[in-house]
Amino acid sequence: MELKPLQADVHVITDPHREEKNQYESEERDSLSQTISKMPCKRLNICEYETHKLVRIQSVRLGSLKWTFNGVILMFICIVMFWNKEYQEHDYVVSSVTAKVKGVAMTSLPDVGDIVWDVVDYSGPSQGKNSFFVVTNVIVTKNQRQGKCPEVPPYGKVCWTDKDCVKGFWDQNSHGVQTGACVKFDVTQKTCEVSTWCPIETKKKPPKPALLASAENFTVLIKNNIRFPNFNFIRRNILPEMTDSYLKHCQFNRRTDPWCPIFRLGDIVLEARENFSEMAVEGGVIGIQIKWDCNLDGFLRNCLPKYSFRRLDEKESNRTLYPGLNFRFARYQTEKGVGERTLFKAFGIRFDVMVFGKAGKFSIIQLIIYIGSTLSYYALCILCVSFVDENHIRVVKRSHRKSLQQVKPMSVHPFKDDIRHLSAMAGVLQKGHIIDKQPQALSRPSRPAWCLCGCCLPSTPPQEQLCCRMSRGRCITTSSLFEQLVLSRPLLEAVLLYREPLCELTEGEQWTTALRHCAYIQYITWRIGAPPRESLPVIPSCSVWRIREEYSSQDGEYTGMRPSRTTSPQSSPNT
Repeated sequence: MELKPLQADVHVITDPHREEKNQYESEERDSLSQTISKMPCKRLNICEYETHKLVRIQSVRLGSLKWTFNGVILMFICIVMFWNKEYQEHDYVVSSVTAKVKGVAMTSLPDVGDIVWDVVDYSGPSQGKNSFFVVTNVIVTKNQRQGKCPEVPPYGKVCWTDKDCVKGFWDQNSHGVQTGACVKFDVTQKTCEVSTWCPIETKKKPPKPALLASAENFTVLIKNNIRFPNFNFIRRNILPEMTDSYLKHCQFNRRTDPWCPIFRLGDIVLEARENFSEMAVEGGVIGIQIKWDCNLDGFLRNCLPKYSFRRLDEKESNRTLYPGLNFRFARYQTEKGVGERTLFKAFGIRFDVMVFGKAGKFSIIQLIIYIGSTLSYYALCILCVSFVDENHIRVVKRSHRKSLQQVKPMSVHPFKDDIRHLSAMAGVLQKGHIIDKQPQALSRPSRPAWCLCGCCLPSTPPQEQLCCRMSRGRCITTSSLFEQLVLSRPLLEAVLLYREPLCELTEGEQWTTALRHCAYIQYITWRIGAPPRESLPVIPSCSVWRIREEYSSQDGEYTGMRPSRTTSPQSSPNT
């Protein structure tokens, strides 16, 4: 919009006394100005005051655009705030879990007969905190007595004479202690005799189908008590409205009864997308996850458990040496005054109950912090720069007036090396092609005042007025490492192919642009590494133009630096 000056008739009245007074005041101002210029504060620039100039334009279109833009930002902030509940103070759950399994099964075991398994038999020993175990398959070795018998191959050493056996020897795979005798194991081979429980267990593979496959009809009551200490809030998964008669008949169903704490084991395995009959053969581990996502705000209060299930172990036998889950236990008896035992190798499923949870409650402090941090996030643009004659990274605030070279840092951070780039540098050094170049003469005829290396070009935007140095000296673009790590075409093509293995190496404007952008990223990773959080890395003008000279645009036009909050810290702000 063009602003036209106002035209009006002006009548001038001359007053000789007023002219004399104005001349006196002018001489007085000049005298005061000379006095101030001689003061020490003038040299230290502490007697200066800066302020921004405000231009107000009357325009319906610009005003509407401004408030539309502000409205969109405000709406986005509000949506994110309510969606993520950023106005709440949070606390994490502290919980305890107990489980009670119920069910009865009958199995017919070879050489044993029918056995009834109740909760005492199939529960097995304690599996640790927040876990329970159910036996689903078993290998039985009857009537074992203390004695001497041949070791079982392949754990027993195959022998020919007694000299091949060492009395008192044993190892981790032995079933007992060697007696020093070599005895017949079967008609084809001999093994060393051992003192142990005889006969030794010989079966290795569990029977198929599983002997206790009916365990899928067992049920388990899971009692979970939780507490959020900061809010002094206590809850359990047996909800207050649940009655005794309800708990006697309910059973968990994701659609019809998602909060019942009683689960059928077959349904748990099915929810984990597994087949109970197949899993029961060798056993495994199932995770029962209870998630509490609680909102403790007044009429919006909601705190209910959500159950999910998944398998935790590797189920494929051909992918692991020891699939499934098993343990051994024995039942002891006395027969004719001699102690005997029946050995059971039990396979089963262990259920691990894992509780996660978080509760939120309105907090005015959290609301103020969120609003303040969000507004400052959109109001500020934080940049980070690195100079070749300094060993740290500067974090600065973007200025619309001062050159980026002259902006004072908000903070200083140590340089964090990138392991990938160090590996690449080591690979370059191993080639033996590094020949350090001598400092070159100033290659830019019109060097700007903020340039200290002599290789920068003039730039209008203040955020692009950055040199590679803080003091006069050699430019980083004259370094041989700059040529090898930033400008090397084979290296850049290798990096692009690593990121996109199927891209085609075709000459053209699009490929040149990709190489130029990759060179920007190479420089950032080399000289800045991992930028501080919420900051945008800036490449010096000399390096930008050296890269553009190597991989130039056909039309010679570049968009320049675009400070944007959406730009990734490792991505290049230059195009």
